[in-house]
Amino acid sequence: MTSRAAPLLMLFGFLLLGTASTVQADGEILAFAVVSEAPKDKARVAAKVSIHDAVSDMKLLASETILNNLIWKKLEICHAMKLHGFKAAEGFQVVTVHVIDAGMLPMSLQSFAGDCLIKKAIESMPLVD
Repeated sequence: MTSRAAPLLMLFGFLLLGTASTVQADGEILAFAVVSEAPKDKARVAAKVSIHDAVSDMKLLASETILNNLIWKKLEICHAMKLHGFKAAEGFQVVTVHVIDAGMLPMSLQSFAGDCLIKKAIESMPLVD
């Protein structure tokens, strides 16, 4: 029984190691973000960013490649994203961006995203007597 379990345990261990690592081979960091303010300057977008489950207010710094990305051009308040990039003194330098559903965010950001979406819905709803 032990000889059968050993390969399965090794495979399980490799899976855990692969999913637990948030630092990419080339030094890029995996981060999740929710846009916290309506973007005025697309090159510097205010967001709540989660890196290693630590949430902080940061500016997302976009390069020319990211600025030309259709996802970035349509960016609005409350949008949830999965990012790869580098932490910089001014914020988080974005290398790749993927828009995701708020339910796919880490738990540390889900409450902020939910509150943001409710606030956005209430503000955009017309007042009815």
